Formats: sequence, C-alpha cells, structure tokens
Amino acid sequence: MRAWAQISHMYPHRPSLLRPCIRRMISSSAPAPKDGGHMCKCDEFLPWLQQKTGHEISSMLSVGFSTCGRSLLASQPIQPGDCLMKVPYSAQITTDKIHPELEPLLADNVGDISRVAVVLLAEKKLGQLSEWAPYINCLPHINEMHNTIFWSTEELDMLQQSPIYQETTSQKTFVKEEFSAVKSVIADQSYAAGDQVLIRYGRFSNATLLLDFGFTLPCNIYDQVQIWMDLPAHDPLYTMKLELLHKHCLPKNSPAKALHTSGSPFIIKEVKSATGKGKGIPQALRAFARVLSITSHEELKALGSEAAVNDGRLARHPLKNRESEIQAHGILISRLNNMIQGHDSAIKVLESMDPDIDARHALRRQMARDLLTGELRVLKSACAWLTCYCSRLSSLSIV
Repeated sequence: MRAWAQISHMYPHRPSLLRPCIRRMISSSAPAPKDGGHMCKCDEFLPWLQQKTGHEISSMLSVGFSTCGRSLLASQPIQPGDCLMKVPYSAQITTDKIHPELEPLLADNVGDISRVAVVLLAEKKLGQLSEWAPYINCLPHINEMHNTIFWSTEELDMLQQSPIYQETTSQKTFVKEEFSAVKSVIADQSYAAGDQVLIRYGRFSNATLLLDFGFTLPCNIYDQVQIWMDLPAHDPLYTMKLELLHKHCLPKNSPAKALHTSGSPFIIKEVKSATGKGKGIPQALRAFARVLSITSHEELKALGSEAAVNDGRLARHPLKNRESEIQAHGILISRLNNMIQGHDSAIKVLESMDPDIDARHALRRQMARDLLTGELRVLKSACAWLTCYCSRLSSLSIV
C-alpha cells in the first residue's frame, strides 16, 4: 500500500500527539487552499521543531500540497536508506506534560490518550502564548479531515451496509486509537527534489483507513469484511452447541466469550481463486457453520470428542455426512448473499445520487463507494469459492 515512511517507537508506552499530527498533516484529502493561508502555518512547523529541540530535524522534507491534498515533499534528492526525520522525545506532547492544576480534575481511570488530549486542549486554549502554538496551528481543520467519526448522520448512512458503520458509532463515544512517539523515518526508495514523499500506513483495509485516517484507496488489495454469525435461539440443540462453540470454536478474542453470547464476528479476506484452497475464509467460520448444521446429540458429541483428542479445534475437518457438509456451507452462502445484495443496493443508491453537490460530500460519497465496492469484491470472492466447494461435493454425491 502506497501510504508510506516507516514510523517506529522511541517510547512505545507513552502516547504522543506529534505522530498523529505528522500523519494527518500529510493524509488530508482537502485541496490546497487558494489563499495559501494554512500552507504558511505548515511552513513554520519544521523550523519551529528544529529550534525547539536544538537539533536538525530534517533537511530533506517540506510540507506542501499535491494533487492528493496536503503532502510531504522532498526538498532535495533522497536515496534509499536516508533518514528523513528523527524527532526526539523532548519535542513530543505527552502525559507527563499535563498542567498540575488539571490533574485533580481527572479521575484515576482516565486513560493516557484522554490525558494527552487534555494537554493538547489546554495548550490550544493558550493560543499564541503556548510554546506549542506552531505545532497546534499545523493541525488540520475539521473540514480537512475525512475520518468517519467526523461524518454527518446523513453521510454515515451511506455506509450502513458495512460493519464500519457500527464501529464508527462506537468510536464516536470513545476513540480507542493508541498514539505512539515518532522515531526515525527511513526512506525506502529514491525521490527527486519536489517529489511527493508518501507514508506507509500499513496493510490496512479501506475500513481501517477511512475510520482512522480519513481516506480510501480505489482498489485496496487489503480489503476485508467482517461477518457476524449467531446461533439461533430456537435451535433444539442450542445449549449443547453454545457450550461447544465457547469451548472450541470461537476466536480467541471474541466478544462472545467475554459476554457468553452465541454470536461472534469473523473476518473474511479476498479469496483469489474459486477453485483453490479457500484462503481468506477463516476455518473457524466454516467450523461455526458446521456446528450450526448438526441436528443430533450424537454428532455433536462426536465433534467434541474429536476436538478433545486432537488439537482442541472443533469441526475443522469436513463433516462425515456429505449432505450436512453441503448444508453447513450453504448457511454461509446464504449469509454472504444477503450481504452482497445489501452492498450492491447501497452502491446503486450512491451512483444514483445527484452529482451536483458540494465537494466535501462528493469526496465522502466516493470514499463510501470505494469502501463498499472493496467489501463487495471480497464477499463475492468468498461466495464463489463456497459455491464451487458445494458443487464439487454434490458431484461426488451423485457419483
């Protein structure tokens, strides 16, 4: 994914607001301001940072605007292995810089992220009297950031078919992202002076990029989809199945284990070949479906015994009853088809919207389309593999 520059941690246990500033300074999708006002503030940032630390911060980078929006630019030729930026800990806003008079106002259970936010808010309140004013002035304006937590209710409605909708709703209540300090940023390719220098954000899906950083990629090879599976309460074997699922099948960090519920999320990635091994569809998800398809106590007991004497994993091998195996995967096909129809309908609605809208909403509509299109591709690839798998089993049954 081209969104680069490796950022590691000098003090990984202490949240800092310098790293998100640098990332968001360069990840904004807003066009360059016509009057260049905000650009001047960005020009002040690196010289101020160098003066504050007493060390040379960078002679290879500048902050400017490209066709992608606000960007880092190479101020001179860069070779692979060159150090682009190194920021000492003293130049970072951290929890230990909180004003003493604010400390009594914070409860003991307030996390480090919230404490750092309080430090920033206090410094922002001081305005130009703050020693961090040049840094704070460089923070993006609200209309320059497109993280989904900043979307309006109407804009979020475009994402209702995606799990990111609920995740955004939850994150609006409490932002869980952990911030770390910036260490050395190393170039991994050559840049000519004036070239845009990109940051490597990681192998993230569009859902993560949109939620945490406010942008999407038109064709993101790391896209994935969260699917929720639940055990029907009317199942005659509900209690026995639930016990087996909690003991053997549910993912290690599943909320179902913590809450003792019957449902759990599973992450599906794109399946590259409909006739391959189905890499991208979690084995735990297929095991969950196999348990759902069982109709007798004897079969469930057999699955539990098999898991106990092997590696503890439940229903990771095809069911001996071929019809039950087909039925199990048919459950998944049905669930995926419902999601496919929902995503397809949502994309059509986006495409039918009035094109004569403001630039910000048009950009967010395109982001919503990127997200849903990527998830739809993943869903279709998984459904195609499962359909092919069931067809092969049916052919064997006929023979």
